[in-house]
Amino acid sequence: MATNIITTKPSGSNTARHASPVRRRKLPGWLWFIALWCFGVASAMSLGFAFKLLMNATLFAVK
Repeated sequence: MATNIITTKPSGSNTARHASPVRRRKLPGWLWFIALWCFGVASAMSLGFAFKLLMNATLFAVK
């Protein structure tokens, strides 16, 4: 089974707008590492805080 792919250029006055491709900015690898590390630390600390609140609420409620 063969697939024919045909690409065409836009016609008319739209050609000037599409002449330069739009570049997306990519974050460097070290910045991704720092961002994910900060997210991991923040989520671990919030999970520990929630665990502490639940332990205080349940453990000391019964005397």
